[in-house]
Amino acid sequence: MLLYISLVVLAYLVGSISSAVVICRLMRLDDPRTHGSNNPGATNVLRLHGKKAAALTLAGDALKGLLPVLAAHYLMPMNTNAHDLVVGLTALAAFCGHIYPVFFGFRGGKGVATFIGVLFGMHWSLGLVFVGIWLIVALLFRYSSLAALTAAALVPVGSALLHSSRDYIAVITVMSVVLFWRHRSNIRNLISGTEGRLGRKG
Repeated sequence: MLLYISLVVLAYLVGSISSAVVICRLMRLDDPRTHGSNNPGATNVLRLHGKKAAALTLAGDALKGLLPVLAAHYLMPMNTNAHDLVVGLTALAAFCGHIYPVFFGFRGGKGVATFIGVLFGMHWSLGLVFVGIWLIVALLFRYSSLAALTAAALVPVGSALLHSSRDYIAVITVMSVVLFWRHRSNIRNLISGTEGRLGRKG
């Protein structure tokens, strides 16, 4: 039980490291929490500071979701009933750490890159489902938020079709719902036609 709790707590702490803030500070760039959409995520960093900073932010946010989940896979025996539940809760903790980071006043990003990271950690096919849907929608419509919302809506269905465990499906569904909640302002902007497109500087 101590191992289970430790994995979840450590995943939250790792998720709480804001890649956008750390990278922008190291590169001596403006804090993304105070410019553009005020969101410490890769899309806002892209609009504010270009591709290099955005790519580093994206990689950092994905890795902090991927690595704790891989650690949970490695440390949890596969033949135990608790394996999928603990791995799923570890994924959820890393995801929530990104959104509500304890190290940055609980002002985090919207969770897309970290969601992708934890999905790849849970099973590579789940990550591919999300990324594939995101790319198709983003290329067609040029809206990062619309691509993320569409992928989030469909990845629980994809996980069921891939015969994921009930624990995985439940955790993925919860993360998808939270991602929609975090994108509520984007949803309003999409409806009103004021949402920023990919490739446009903020």
